[in-house]
This record gives sequence, structure tokens and C-alpha cells, in this order.
Amino acid sequence: MATLTIRDLDDALKLKLRLRAASQDRSMEEEARQILRAALSEPATPQGTLVARVRARFEGLGDVRLDIEPREPVRGVLDLHEPAPTYGKPPVAKRSRR
Repeated sequence: MATLTIRDLDDALKLKLRLRAASQDRSMEEEARQILRAALSEPATPQGTLVARVRARFEGLGDVRLDIEPREPVRGVLDLHEPAPTYGKPPVAKRSRR
């Protein structure tokens, strides 16, 4: 059997482990072994892209199709042959001092 040493364990985490072990009538070592067994007996996370994992998670819920409203242009097309609209007076060029 192998030995595992865990350094720099937070005091609060150690206390939680000790209380959990006591509630199960186990030693802290046995409780840690049980936690590791339970965590590592679960299937590994699926590999693949994020999109594939999201689809796999929600595929059992069915497919939802939403109608997409046609979009209208935000503003009209600019005709380059018309003069640009002016708003107020045109800016006055400043002379540079030398």
C-alpha cells in the first residue's frame, strides 16, 4: 500500500475532516480514503470541445427552435453623390503660431 502526505492543509479543512470522520465513527485517515474513493470512482469528465459537452448535457431536454424576426437596416444607405448633411456652422481652422 502507498502512503500519501498532504502538506499545508488549512486548519478549517482539517477540522471539517475530523468532524466528518467522527460522525461516521472513522479515523481521519479512513475518512480521507473514503472521500478519495468516492471522488475517483465517478466517471471522468468527458473530453471534447465545450460545445460538444454543452450539447451532451442538454440533449435529453429536446430541441427548441425559435423564429428569428427579419432585421431591418438601422439607417439608410449613404448616397456618395449627395452632399453630407451639415449640423451648425463648419469648424474654423486655427492658425498655428510659430
